[in-house]
Amino acid sequence: MAVPPRHPPSNASFDPKAFLGLSGLGKVLKKYRKNDVIFTQGEGAGTIFYIQKGKVKVTVFSEQGKEAVVGILTQGQFFGEGCLDGVKLRTSTTHAMEGCLLTSITKAAMIAILRAEPAFSAFFLSYLLLRNSRIEDDLIDQLFNSSERRLARLLLILADFGKEGVTQPIPVILSQETLADMIGTTRSRVSFFMNKFRKKGFISYNGKIEVHRLLLDAVLRDKPQIKEDE
Repeated sequence: MAVPPRHPPSNASFDPKAFLGLSGLGKVLKKYRKNDVIFTQGEGAGTIFYIQKGKVKVTVFSEQGKEAVVGILTQGQFFGEGCLDGVKLRTSTTHAMEGCLLTSITKAAMIAILRAEPAFSAFFLSYLLLRNSRIEDDLIDQLFNSSERRLARLLLILADFGKEGVTQPIPVILSQETLADMIGTTRSRVSFFMNKFRKKGFISYNGKIEVHRLLLDAVLRDKPQIKEDE
């Protein structure tokens, strides 16, 4: 049985982000190029990843070989943490959507730092609670909102609207097919909504999607421009 790495006693000045930004015992920083595979569905699970820079696409494959995009992860997010709960095999495949800098942490090292540093435990717990809230919001979105509203919400999330520390929305570089997979509709419907959003000034779309504040205003105020279509 592997012995978890030992860490120094807890101290009040411990900085979780600084800890994740340095290589160390059971912890490695690694760069990935665009389209590099980070891990694949079905392989052994024994490490947790933290995104220092870049975006990661999460996909799953059915037994029939159909691929579905289930998430886009960005800076400051963990993934692969299922191994902490006893998951032996990866349940998804992850790719770098652009140049990425990731921190990989072995399960043993992660357990050790969670035990040794209350500040890191609080940091990780805060992330898990936020992710759980996001999953609940996604479920409500799928159950009760139209595909048009789901697309609007997804674009705002991908552009980092409302994210702490973000002063300007970031461009969204995803195909219409991928967007359709993520909101559970067809590419033709996404194309229709994108053209509608562009005409109303909600987005600019020329190879990459620039999301404007008008889209957020339309969603928050529940304007008729974003209405039930199904």
